Amino acid sequence: MHKVNVVYEKRALDPADRPEVEIRQLSPGDEDLFDHVADGVFDHGFDKGVLVAYLNSPGHHLIVAMHDGEIIGQVAGVVHRHPDLRPTEMYIDEVAVADQFLRQGIARRMLDAMFDLAKSLGCVDAWVGTELDNVAADALYTSAGSQSGMFRMYVFKL
Repeated sequence: MHKVNVVYEKRALDPADRPEVEIRQLSPGDEDLFDHVADGVFDHGFDKGVLVAYLNSPGHHLIVAMHDGEIIGQVAGVVHRHPDLRPTEMYIDEVAVADQFLRQGIARRMLDAMFDLAKSLGCVDAWVGTELDNVAADALYTSAGSQSGMFRMYVFKL
């Protein structure tokens, strides 16, 4: 049996030493907040038109973590409705926190805010996929009450 030891280089801060962070749901009109985004929170740059379209799209939701006027984390989610009698679910598209704010409970707070929003929208489940070797994501999702399983994803270039 192979045992994996995981050592975090940066230990979690004592709660008293953590910076003040606001968790908020974004709405149309919040586009100017994207003038100040920490590195590593999103994979790509922004196009104002695409951002406006996203924030105005029914069923698309964005929860962010703000510190000193800067977006330092985000959880994106999409309400997934089915044409049959399967229940409505929230697909968690992405979870990210800037490196200097990791291990402070920010991702969990944003995820909990997305879960609360999803419940208010009639979702009965939420789901997210991640790489099988993503230890940090596995710890986050397990701490939020989920159990992992095998997952395979197929991507089609269109």
